[in-house]
Amino acid sequence: MTEAAELPQAPAEAQVVFGELFPEAVRYAELLADAGVKRGLIGPREVPRLWERHLLNCAVLSEVVPAGVTVCDVGSGAGLPGIPLALVRPDLRITLLEPLLRRTNFLQEVVELLGLDHVTVVRGRAEEVLGTLQPVQVVTARAVAPLDRLAGWGVPLLKPYGEMLALKGDTAEEELNGARAALSKLGVVETEVLQVGEGIVDPLSTVVRVVVGESPGGVRFAAKRAKAARTGRARRRR
Repeated sequence: MTEAAELPQAPAEAQVVFGELFPEAVRYAELLADAGVKRGLIGPREVPRLWERHLLNCAVLSEVVPAGVTVCDVGSGAGLPGIPLALVRPDLRITLLEPLLRRTNFLQEVVELLGLDHVTVVRGRAEEVLGTLQPVQVVTARAVAPLDRLAGWGVPLLKPYGEMLALKGDTAEEELNGARAALSKLGVVETEVLQVGEGIVDPLSTVVRVVVGESPGGVRFAAKRAKAARTGRARRRR
């Protein structure tokens, strides 16, 4: 039996969440269950719970993403949460940021196959694209790193007054409390833990939301961005 054959039928909630793009969501799930497993992007044990634990868990993040914003999904991996979010929210402009070539190849194939014209795949680490990637209004992430380290990568990519939305587990409150000092240094002015997905997922998806002020990343990253901007202008004049 192949891994793809082990993929369970999509639950009724998936048809509600993905709406007209439900067939594309099914195709994405099939790709994860087949090529995703073969290429080592997800473990074979995740296939039976792809819908509840992965696709729906990520798709409900859309409940707290503002309308019409630019989004960068940091450490996108197999496209979670970026691809489910893109399927639910065609109003967003989403960048899937991922450093590993085998993963960016997979992501590009998915984007083209599903016709996601509002999604761009970029290979690189967050700290490497600072100053070259246009700042975004929202950064998303899931299972990338502890919150303090994740914020160090994601927050500097934000526009002033932007926000980072990190899907976390049961220890979200504890993690947030332990990261407060680091978040403050990064220019974060507001934090909260949210529960999303009522009536869709059980347990609910937990989201840590951090909002920055006028200096995303703090003073040190403001200087880096200014230097990168000057370098970019100099190159364009050549």
